[in-house]
Amino acid sequence: MEQIQQFLPFILMFVVIYFFMIRPQQNRMKKEKEFESQLKVGDKIVTKSGIHGKIAELAETTVIIETMSGKLKLERSAISLEMSSALNKKA
Repeated sequence: MEQIQQFLPFILMFVVIYFFMIRPQQNRMKKEKEFESQLKVGDKIVTKSGIHGKIAELAETTVIIETMSGKLKLERSAISLEMSSALNKKA
């Protein structure tokens, strides 16, 4: 019984860390993967570095976007879920 009481603060600390840090990160990653899989040609997007464009072509892990200065090839993971959603809500 005494050993359990010694480890109880560590167990509680792990539970708190799990629910406030690890779980939200896992949910965010799940939403980003879902967003990446739902991209389609013609979608207006914003990359994590702030480049605005429209999807011209899709491949398995990359996209080609049209920008004002030409076409760019990017990884799907470079597209920002939050900024793209905000852009599409304005339009």
